[in-house]
Amino acid sequence: MMPLYLDGMTPAGLTSRELAATLSALWAAATWRATANALAGLLAALAGVLVLGPLAIVWGAAVISLADWPAGGWAHAALYVAVVIVTTVLVPWMTEGLTALQRSRLRATLGTEIPAPARTAGRAPWPVGPWLAPGTWRQLGFHLLAVLTGVAGGLLVAACWLAPVAAVGYLAVFGGMVAVGLLACAGAAALLLAAPWVARQVTRADSFLARRLLGPSRSEELALRVESLARSRAGAVAAADAERRRIERDLHDGAQQRLVSLAMNLGMARERFEGEAEPVRQAIAAAHEEAILALSELREFIRGLHPAVLSDRGLNTALSGLVARAPLPVRLRVDAPRPAAPGIEAVAYFIVSEALTNVVKHASATSAEVTVTRAGDLLRIVVSDDGTGGAVPGAGTGLDGLAQRAAAVDGTLNIDSPPGGPTIITAELPCES
Repeated sequence: MMPLYLDGMTPAGLTSRELAATLSALWAAATWRATANALAGLLAALAGVLVLGPLAIVWGAAVISLADWPAGGWAHAALYVAVVIVTTVLVPWMTEGLTALQRSRLRATLGTEIPAPARTAGRAPWPVGPWLAPGTWRQLGFHLLAVLTGVAGGLLVAACWLAPVAAVGYLAVFGGMVAVGLLACAGAAALLLAAPWVARQVTRADSFLARRLLGPSRSEELALRVESLARSRAGAVAAADAERRRIERDLHDGAQQRLVSLAMNLGMARERFEGEAEPVRQAIAAAHEEAILALSELREFIRGLHPAVLSDRGLNTALSGLVARAPLPVRLRVDAPRPAAPGIEAVAYFIVSEALTNVVKHASATSAEVTVTRAGDLLRIVVSDDGTGGAVPGAGTGLDGLAQRAAAVDGTLNIDSPPGGPTIITAELPCES
């Protein structure tokens, strides 16, 4: 009589669906990826043991020989010093090589990309520098832990998959012991069914440690992100400046030339039809004046986009023209032996332009002064006036726009404007942004 099992239960206590899932896990793609990763981790960990192990043995032998220094003489001390120097030089280099091997292994078996920690600017030179970097110690810790996660984990995964082979070999050699043979077969079947789970757990622990120790730390990730955002912002500022230059050239060579031609033709028509009826003369005169006004507004608009003189003759000449057009006396002093980046000079020009516009509109000043100096990689712009002061950002004075222009290139803007004056606006811009 066949035994009955309730609700599809198998003798092992598993439902048929669970048993099918357990069996299908044996040939699942994720299982084989995890198994390949565990076995590759075993080989990589053994490589680490073969590379770092001899150094540790030699260093330990040198320490032991140093303990016997009075008997061994200066030869033991010299040996110890030589071993320390060689170890100091070789360990970081070997650690980086093993780390590259582990990253390649994870990329090939799991498709996991672990970025390298960022190199700290101003770090001490090699070989001292790597020892001062936290990443070196984290990587070294991973390779030491790999003896457990790599060697032990890889051997455990291999043992689970090879358990049936071992059981068959045992039966072939000790076939007469039926009870022991059945126990060996049961154990081999259990290990085989557990192999997918073991492989995935070993891989999960391996990936966790690799991400924490081989990759950048949280602070280094934030530093990389800030650096990436800074590069993106610099690229956006440069692209916007290039686009302004393109629009300026297109308007200068296109619309402005047509308006000049139109104004000239209307001027000649105005002179030619001087003897015509009054309505005709008024219409031509009005059209001529409108054309001249449109041309003047277009020139101001082009100058506001990007003054051509700034690209052609530099910041000093561009600021000289700006000061000359100001409706009040402005003293200009430029001391910048080396030009800054084009985008920085454009920002400096517009800061001076908008600051002088604020002086004319809001300060009730009788004179102003503009000073531009360069000290190292810092361009400093100071715009001062003898007006009434009291300038407050966000009060319709355009000062927020000045701060935004400076911040766009990692610069700073400071406003000192007590009631009664004077007002001093200071901007500092990095020259190479």
